[in-house]
Amino acid sequence: SPPGPAPAGDLPPEWDSDDERMAFLFSAFKQSREVNSTEWDSKMAFWVGLVLARGRRRGAVRTCLRELQNGFERRGSVPLGLGTVLRELLRRGKLQRESDFMASVDSSWISWGVGVFILKPLKWTLSSVLGDSKIPEEEEVLIYVELLQEKAEEVYRLYQNSALSSHPVVALSELQSLCASVCPDERTFYLLLLQLQKEKRVTILEQNGEKIVKFARGLHAKVSPMNDVDIGVYQLMQSEQLLSQKVESLSQEAEKCKEDARSACRAGKKQLALRCLKAKRRTERRIEELHSKLDAVQGILDRIYASQTDQMVFNAYQAGVGALKLSMKDVTVERAENLVDQIQELCDTQDEVAQTLAGVGINGLEMDTEELEKELDSLLQDSSKEPVDLPPVPQKVLNPPISDAELEAELEKLTVCDGDLAQKAASASSEPKTALGLNL
Repeated sequence: SPPGPAPAGDLPPEWDSDDERMAFLFSAFKQSREVNSTEWDSKMAFWVGLVLARGRRRGAVRTCLRELQNGFERRGSVPLGLGTVLRELLRRGKLQRESDFMASVDSSWISWGVGVFILKPLKWTLSSVLGDSKIPEEEEVLIYVELLQEKAEEVYRLYQNSALSSHPVVALSELQSLCASVCPDERTFYLLLLQLQKEKRVTILEQNGEKIVKFARGLHAKVSPMNDVDIGVYQLMQSEQLLSQKVESLSQEAEKCKEDARSACRAGKKQLALRCLKAKRRTERRIEELHSKLDAVQGILDRIYASQTDQMVFNAYQAGVGALKLSMKDVTVERAENLVDQIQELCDTQDEVAQTLAGVGINGLEMDTEELEKELDSLLQDSSKEPVDLPPVPQKVLNPPISDAELEAELEKLTVCDGDLAQKAASASSEPKTALGLNL
């Protein structure tokens, strides 16, 4: 059943408050945009934003004209221009017809997807012939392109972060259970796989009535075609899973036989207890056989994983050898020896030049170092033989002590000198120039 009207919180403020504005928005578009381009663009921007926001809020990658009309119903009326809005979104690439999307994927999808999508041949033909110029019919399924790509990327990340990523091949049923939180229904799940197949990140094959999916290794890698090794490893993994389940079941059966034997023994039924113990022994022997087979399968898988790792290392070594060959392409032993000889010759030349420059005298005067050293030695010998002339040691005592009488006589002299200076100052004070100075 189609979803009901959108919640009030997801609608614009004028939805309930401005009847005049909403009457204009609910009216049909003019046949030509040139009649009033401003009104046409305003109405188109309003509905484009609302349609895309509704799809992202619901998280559903599929929609149709009737579903949108029911979602945007207001007071018993539906928008009359939604068909024109969807055609514009198809033209911009924001929406895509589901039939056109599936036709754009590699035709190998038919090998596993037939019967999943129920399409009317007439719609397929009309969408292919008329293209985006045709207004979608009420029931024609449309896809939100960006939302489909985002959810496909989410599916890929879920797989990469799960235990299933230990091997690139996984059962379709297991992958669908893993992606239940992203895919609300089976149809959406298959659309997401088709998007991943379109991006060449997965390939799908039907083997013995079971669909298996192979993922690309790495975020930006392209998936390789499924080969016999992939199928063989997948079958071994399935065998390992079945054997483990069988061992678990037999273990529970052996435990039950043990409990039955204990109960029979308590009830005094010795023969029944013995039969239960015999059944327990047989079950335990079967468990041991299954364990040996399970160990063999796990050993084969370990060898396969080791061989894949060895192949990766071998490819890395091969790439390294190729890069080393390119980097050493112009390098040979002969050229290296020649280069070393040239360097040695240049070093010898440099040493000779340095010695030549060091031997040049300043101002054109060249002196022999040995002669200078001999002259210096003779000067040192002569200086050691000649006596050194020093002044005689003074006999007079410097700064002799002064007696008290001498100090008193010198003090009296100073007093007499101070009296004379005072008289001279008094005589000079009678001069007008000095008086003027004192008044100032």
